[in-house]
This record gives sequence, structure tokens and C-alpha cells, in this order.
Amino acid sequence: MSETSLEYLRSGELLSRQNSRLLVVDVQEKLLPHIPVAEQLVDNCRRLIEAAKILGIPVDGTVHYPRGLGVMTEQLAELLGPLTEKLRFSAAEVLDWPAAAARDDDRDQVVVAGIETHVCVQQTVLDLLSQGYRVYVPADAVASCRKLDWKMALERMANCGAMLTTAESMLFEWCEVADTPEFKQVLDLIRPG
Repeated sequence: MSETSLEYLRSGELLSRQNSRLLVVDVQEKLLPHIPVAEQLVDNCRRLIEAAKILGIPVDGTVHYPRGLGVMTEQLAELLGPLTEKLRFSAAEVLDWPAAAARDDDRDQVVVAGIETHVCVQQTVLDLLSQGYRVYVPADAVASCRKLDWKMALERMANCGAMLTTAESMLFEWCEVADTPEFKQVLDLIRPG
């Protein structure tokens, strides 16, 4: 009997494609020149978005005050489609998460990526945690202009209950097993180009 055919109980701490949503927050053109790790941030957000689409995971994106901060970077905007404009720093209220989760088979895991870690990402994460969601933050797919702000925000979010990990780790958790056509597609996103 193969291992994949056995009844297997996974940890509730692991991401599941059936229970997840992805939210990409404010990766905007006017902010990126100030982000020291902008290239890595955009690349990891792109990999998360593409994997989510392959695996049937709902994806949403926001732009904060686009009149002042510009549009979502083109690399991500073309993958995301329509974006929600917001003025509030937190994206939780704008996206009406409780209603959205109910429409998507009670998805209670939310992966939050984007910028800036200590402002819009952190406020979104804390609001979602307060609403009862399990929130996951890929440390290499969030960024701030200053490393200390990024580091302190990650620490605060973790102390409040968010799960910190990396984009690549999330991709493997979403896939769960290696013998699927989807995994082969996701693996192409993981392999260095």
C-alpha cells in the first residue's frame, strides 16, 4: 500500500490548499524603490500567486492610496487582476474577510504577503487574528524600508499568534505530496531559474 493512499492526519499548523487564501498587500511602484529587498519580495510574491492559482487557492490584492503611492507593480498586477483600493492601513476590513471566508468553504488560513511589514501587513495580520483566522506570514515575501521595522513587526505578529515561515515552505505545504501534476508545476516555480 502506498504512503499516499493511507489515511493520514496532518498537523493543523500546516497550510492546506483547501483552507487557505492569499492576500497580497500594497506592492506598489512608488514604494518599491525604498525597499532594500524589493526584487526578492516581488519574486516571492509572484511565486505565491502563481502557485495559489495552480492549486485553486483564492488570491486577493490591495493597493493603498494609489493616487499618492501609485499602482501595484506590473509583475504582480497582471497576475492578480482587479485590486481593492484602500485608505485604511489594514486590508482586513476592506476585503470583508468573514463574508469571503464563508463563501469559500470556510477557509480560515490567510497568507499575508506584501509591504510594508510594520504598517499595512502588520495591521492586517493583527485584525485577521482578532477575527479568529489562522494567519501565516512568509518572512521573505514581506518587507519594510528599514530592516528594524521589518524585524520588530515579524516579532510582534509572531507573539500575537501569526505563523512565520518562508514562501518556499508554504508552497510545499500547499502541495502536500510530490506525485501530482500540480506539484510538478509548483516545483518549476521553486527551482532556481
